[in-house]
Amino acid sequence: MIVILHVIIALSSIALASYAFMRPSASILRISYGLVGMTFASGFYLVWSAPAHMLQACVSGVVYITVVSVAIVAARHKLVAVKNNI
Repeated sequence: MIVILHVIIALSSIALASYAFMRPSASILRISYGLVGMTFASGFYLVWSAPAHMLQACVSGVVYITVVSVAIVAARHKLVAVKNNI
């Protein structure tokens, strides 16, 4: 059950970070931060509960965190640029 929830949160996080890049807003970015935190917490729990697959999980987690972080930083920069132009 936690694996399904973890995957749903991670995919939602990627989708929301992409949407935040298209239409940046502070509230969407806060939700993105929360989803990344929830994904990290559930991933940490999964690795802790089944350490046999730790290397595979860690590599996937690092790729996920990198992709979503880049998307969030880009959206944040875009939001700042939009606010400065107004």
